[in-house]
Amino acid sequence: MPIDLPLIRPNPPKLSQLTAGLEAIEESGTFSNYGPVARRFETTMAETLFGGRGACLAVANATLGLMIALRHTTLRMEQDRKLALLPAFTFAATAQAAQWAGLTPLLADCDPDDWALCPKAEERLLAEYRGRIAAIVPYATFGNSIDLERYAWLARRHDVAIVIDAAASLGSLDTEGRGFGAGAPFPVVYSMHATKTFSTSEGGVIHCADHALIEKLRAMANFGFEGSRSATMPGMNAKLAEIPALIAEAKLGDIHQVARHRTSLAERYRERLAAFSVQRPRGHAQAVQFMSVLLPRALAEHRDAIIGKLAEAGIGAGTYFSPHLGEQPWFRETCVIDELPVTDDIAARMLALPVTDDMTTADVDRVSDALIAACYAQPRSTVPATPLRDRVLGAVVVGGGPAGVALLCAAGKTGKLDALASAGIVMVDRGATIGGGRLGAYEITSDSSAETFLTADGALPAGLGIADEAAGLAIAEHKGALGVPLPKVGAYLDRLGEVLGQRLRSLGGAVLNGHEVIASQRTTDGLWRTRARRIADGGSIELLSHSLVIATGGHQPAIRLAEENVAGMSLVERCGNRLIQSDTLLAAGGIDAARERLPKGRAPRIAIVGGSTSAVTAAVRLLKSGLPLNPGGIALLHRRPLRPFYPSVDAAHADGYTDFGPDDICPISGFVYRLAGFRLEARELVVHALGIAGRVGDPRLTLHRLTGDDDATAADILDQADLVVASFGYQPYALPLIDERGRAIRLRCEGPVRGRMVDDLCRVVDTDACAVPGVYGIGLAAGFAPHGKLGGEASFMGQANGLWLWQNDVGQLIVEQLLSAAEKAGAKTGAVRRAVA
Repeated sequence: MPIDLPLIRPNPPKLSQLTAGLEAIEESGTFSNYGPVARRFETTMAETLFGGRGACLAVANATLGLMIALRHTTLRMEQDRKLALLPAFTFAATAQAAQWAGLTPLLADCDPDDWALCPKAEERLLAEYRGRIAAIVPYATFGNSIDLERYAWLARRHDVAIVIDAAASLGSLDTEGRGFGAGAPFPVVYSMHATKTFSTSEGGVIHCADHALIEKLRAMANFGFEGSRSATMPGMNAKLAEIPALIAEAKLGDIHQVARHRTSLAERYRERLAAFSVQRPRGHAQAVQFMSVLLPRALAEHRDAIIGKLAEAGIGAGTYFSPHLGEQPWFRETCVIDELPVTDDIAARMLALPVTDDMTTADVDRVSDALIAACYAQPRSTVPATPLRDRVLGAVVVGGGPAGVALLCAAGKTGKLDALASAGIVMVDRGATIGGGRLGAYEITSDSSAETFLTADGALPAGLGIADEAAGLAIAEHKGALGVPLPKVGAYLDRLGEVLGQRLRSLGGAVLNGHEVIASQRTTDGLWRTRARRIADGGSIELLSHSLVIATGGHQPAIRLAEENVAGMSLVERCGNRLIQSDTLLAAGGIDAARERLPKGRAPRIAIVGGSTSAVTAAVRLLKSGLPLNPGGIALLHRRPLRPFYPSVDAAHADGYTDFGPDDICPISGFVYRLAGFRLEARELVVHALGIAGRVGDPRLTLHRLTGDDDATAADILDQADLVVASFGYQPYALPLIDERGRAIRLRCEGPVRGRMVDDLCRVVDTDACAVPGVYGIGLAAGFAPHGKLGGEASFMGQANGLWLWQNDVGQLIVEQLLSAAEKAGAKTGAVRRAVA
């Protein structure tokens, strides 16, 4: 007879744990709400789970907590702000709470990987319903962490309230290892319902770093009474009674142990069900309520039958948020509903498997075996294939843009592309082709010369060169010029990628176009299991490899605008919607986007903040734009000195430039500011603006070097500017990495004090600056600094992003390590085979 494994088994504290507390309550007669036990529980929880980074309020249930939090945070909003942006993939209580608070839910789609609110959908809807959205109510789906810093930025950027629905998150740990929500500047609402990991009879908790806000919510939960029995605000009875508080207090003592055990069960599920799609974990640990997997699309119609098969084996299974909010009659009639393709797909395939406090890994194995058997029992079954095991690849390269193709180029130039392909290399890219990536979308010139690009022909076998083709001839037109227009560069690299990709395939490698990598997890035997999804239809494939190369490019994260202080204040606080990022300005349509923000009928004032190539290039583009600029109309605010590149010391001295020392000269090439110096068009602007050799700068441009928080001149420039261009450089698109236990690997480039993604050997490093075994990084914002035989000046403190370096020195450095790893793995396999023989 099968052992019963229910989907959810409530596990509140045992009666014996509560006896003393119940006797104390009985003696004191404080059975009413908000007695000393509830207050003591709030204090203990604030310290135990949230490290004293705020205050807690205990409420009768999480729905009431959401209601009062939303009502308070939107109380003084304008009358036309009545929308609450929230995910359709959540429980009905979230939308009901918004409606009881006087708001109309605006249902948005979820992210296909972590199943939380889709950031792209949020941004689009905030723009589309500008001025009408009062609050965003993100859901930390199934206890998974979400980016609270981003929501703090959205709150400032769009002047909206934020209330986090963290119903299943008590016991979850964020990326810093703290209780999820610790120190949040807005209310975070948790449930203590019997079905949750933090399992009691009923109850909820609101946490916030703002003690005053918690006290306001405390008054609202007590009929709106502030200090007397006279209502001063909207209120209700949402107080937590003493006996539920006592149960919660007892549960608090073992929640970390419970969460760890459940995490181990989830890790086992991921191992056994690796061929099924699962939620991408975020944060340090997740308080697992149940294990959610997605059935293959071909089996979605058989979900009820599969659940029935599991029930026959004594295994409880079910669906969650299916139907989702957009499919429920009440919400279809009363909500504003956006397009929900991802939510529709996930809700149709969602299957919840049991995770309970008393389960073992053997139970997980039994559930996993039963699920696979139930799937195979269905007609026309298309159970996902077992992950690739007949061939372990040498490397998976994530990203086929300029950096990824440059790696192949480096291998080709040194005659090692054949060896790399033989070791097994697969390149995965979102686009239809590999090569130029987004370069062609920028309406600026390159900071590499035409001659640099044309050296790529050295990577191609005789007869396959592209220098004499149309794409190559278009580049050659700009020999000796100040750079090459990036649309031409993009077309040239696309053609180079096409030829190199064909060559790679012919040698036994592979290119997966139209695929995006979801995450990569290290296996217990030291390999990397990488899951890629086919964008066209959502089908997935798993690749097993010794090494991983992250060539995913970079971006300018919006949170930097809130984090970086300029003249004593963040740009978001000071400049609001006068802000634009340099990446937007430099792309196609960027000048038009700038014009829309500028005043009509007078010359505009524009400030550019940053001293990078992107900042100077933004100034070049604005000066060429035809905008009616007065003298001093553009101000470039920079922290470090602006350095021009020189091909030799003699060339610098001949130009009258002496602002450099021995540490600024590359010992290999003799170049002055080989890495830190501006080149080509950006260099020309800088040497004129600095007045080197008597040159005269463009009067429309002024330079100002920032001096600190008390820089009154910079503050005045920013306050008077009609448009502020932020150019804080790029950060990498870091691929989500997971360790062998299912925990997220936090990379240094994602840490609170961000650093370079890679070390001196191009190895990706974690927040402790330790190399992640077998993982390498190349490309924009990876942060590699050449050294030793690779050259470069000793004083260089930035990140080298030159395409020439990727196609040569940097690319070769990675290729050598990939081949070495493959050779060692081959030798180990051979030794094992010989021993067996």
